Amino acid sequence: MKAETNFDSDYRPAEDEPFMNERQLAYFKAKLLAWKAAILTDSRGTIEGMQEGTRNIPDIADRASEETDRALELRTRDRQRKVVAKIDAALRRIEDGSYGYCEETGEPISLKRLDARPIATLSLEAQERHERREKVHRDD
Repeated sequence: MKAETNFDSDYRPAEDEPFMNERQLAYFKAKLLAWKAAILTDSRGTIEGMQEGTRNIPDIADRASEETDRALELRTRDRQRKVVAKIDAALRRIEDGSYGYCEETGEPISLKRLDARPIATLSLEAQERHERREKVHRDD
């Protein structure tokens, strides 16, 4: 499936066109690739900053503060690593033709939801049901 064709930067998916047509697929693919590139660029900056930032700080409070900042940065990078895996999964779904459809119901996921969260795998209704079930089980 060629998702690169018929794409221009001013295009926005609309409800009045066929769902997941070539232009929509190209739009979401470009959006996902740009997001992934931004995350990877940030990660490289973090690694370089941590390598350069290693120094001996004599004040215990300053050292603790720096270590806390580093731990927070590493946690953020770990979350972003997981997002990259979800982006890769979404790109695979574009290629196999299943992108944009709810994994639970098989119904189309709204274009607004996909535009806001292009890695979404569930429709809004299915996501809400999932979160309610999660909350019920968590309270046990």
